[in-house]
Amino acid sequence: MNSLIRSTARCIRSGAAVSFLRPADGLVRAASARFLCAAADLQKDLGEMVKKDKVVVFIKGTPAQPMCGFSNAVVQILRMHGVDQYSSYNVLEDQELREGVKVFSNWPTIPQVYFNGEFVGGCDILLQMHQNGDLVDELKKLGIRSALLDAEKESK
Repeated sequence: MNSLIRSTARCIRSGAAVSFLRPADGLVRAASARFLCAAADLQKDLGEMVKKDKVVVFIKGTPAQPMCGFSNAVVQILRMHGVDQYSSYNVLEDQELREGVKVFSNWPTIPQVYFNGEFVGGCDILLQMHQNGDLVDELKKLGIRSALLDAEKESK
């Protein structure tokens, strides 16, 4: 909400048009036409970004240097399964991206994982899928053979 207020104030100072929104909660909020347009563009861009590769992650940091434990866990789970070809976006570099992806997925936390453009979940969901074996099946649907299958064969 603070970013909306700051953006609105900047746009008002610059002379941009202002719209007043009345969402379901009945509160009136001001938003600049420029801000609304930028938000719509970001949502469109996010739609394209999540479809760019079979696996897409929004994390804090990079796969080589995750900047939080949850992002690190997602990277490690993907690494365990031998998934090394995926797109990653560092939300710490862009506050609009960080907030925009939360709106796009309707999921309040980072990291976020997408398979074939579909939102999978965050760290907790990916960890649960890994633990119960569903991740192997989901990767198979993407045409990715989990490295854990090969490790399982070697141990027998």
